[in-house]
Amino acid sequence: MAITDDLRKTFSDPTPLYFAAGTADLALQQARKVPALVEQLRAEAPARIEAVRNTDPKAVQERATVRVRETQENLQAKVGELIGSLDTDLKKLGENAQDLALRGVGIAAEYAVKARETYEKVAERGEQTVKTWRGEAAEGIEDIAVAVEPAPEPKPAPEPVEPKADKPAGTASAAVKKPAAAKKAPVRKPTAKKTTPPAK
Repeated sequence: MAITDDLRKTFSDPTPLYFAAGTADLALQQARKVPALVEQLRAEAPARIEAVRNTDPKAVQERATVRVRETQENLQAKVGELIGSLDTDLKKLGENAQDLALRGVGIAAEYAVKARETYEKVAERGEQTVKTWRGEAAEGIEDIAVAVEPAPEPKPAPEPVEPKADKPAGTASAAVKKPAAAKKAPVRKPTAKKTTPPAK
């Protein structure tokens, strides 16, 4: 039963739907910024293209070669230091590895908490977005309903009933009375009685 209850809670929880709505709202908000960025790139593109055209390919190649040599020298120096420290103190390295592993676990837990908080914030935003959408939809439906439905006709007020007074039998203004229809009682079907066989 616990699994069934967990499944019910999971499927009845609207938070993932709110998260999706919040994500869509954030994406729409970011998409609105795209035209401004495109205009900025259009304005800057000619200057950048001109700068690329004016660069000397040989100078770029020389800079790249120098950077590769520096990186290679730095890498060799660090590898040499690492090997030297491995040979001298393996025990210290083991402690450092444990410390790094514990730090990694702590960082992972921290990121999990931050991810959960972000998820909840986006879900809250999505809930507000859905409420906004529902409100706008409700207003639209009300406008359509007002346009489609005719104005209700006022109901006539019931006529006041005057108490009957004894009228003389000979007057011509006496109301003609209709005989009241007699109500028939519903026909009842007889119920069959079950007989039990005599006990032996």
